[in-house]
Amino acid sequence: MPNVARDAGNGPEPRAAAAETDTPALILGSASPRRLELLAQIGIVPDMILPAEIDETPRRGESPRDYVRRMAREKAAALAGSAHGAILCADTTVVAGRRILGKPLDDAEARRFLQLLSGRRHRVLTSVALAHEGRLRERLVETTIRFRPLTATQIDAYLATGEWQGKAGAYAIQGHASAFAIWMQGSYSGVVGLPLAETASLLAAIGIQGKAT
Repeated sequence: MPNVARDAGNGPEPRAAAAETDTPALILGSASPRRLELLAQIGIVPDMILPAEIDETPRRGESPRDYVRRMAREKAAALAGSAHGAILCADTTVVAGRRILGKPLDDAEARRFLQLLSGRRHRVLTSVALAHEGRLRERLVETTIRFRPLTATQIDAYLATGEWQGKAGAYAIQGHASAFAIWMQGSYSGVVGLPLAETASLLAAIGIQGKAT
């Protein structure tokens, strides 16, 4: 596990090359274990994990695309003064129509989100921001998903897992909610939290390449 205000633990070792070559150190601006796991899939281990604390409240009249872009940018900006190297941040949100479905506050809100998504298509937007040497590189990835109709019993069972907690739209596609999705177009890894093809391209542009890139 990379190190940021916590011990390295038993995870993969950070890239020693960052200190020995011109490859910049990589700071992951997220506490999400899912994003860390996704980076590991393309052979990249951040040198540091430094979660960004920002206000994630949408602005009045803000479109979902503008909102998710702003979140990723603001996370990167919040870390710019306290981290040296390349700062990788991302934000994921679920959109039903024009309604932004963020992280539910409680199980009642999670239930409302799942009822809204039941039997219909929705979009998952993930924006990636990479700040390095005064430049910000960005990618926005949109995926469309259709859920099968969900019964009250199915929703109750899902809520009981607790998997919805801290998840945009009140579900985790990589978990039990995988049984809800009957159709998807776009990036699966983007729905999980970090679109890998786009992220790998951004990192390669500044000299950071994993085993799979």
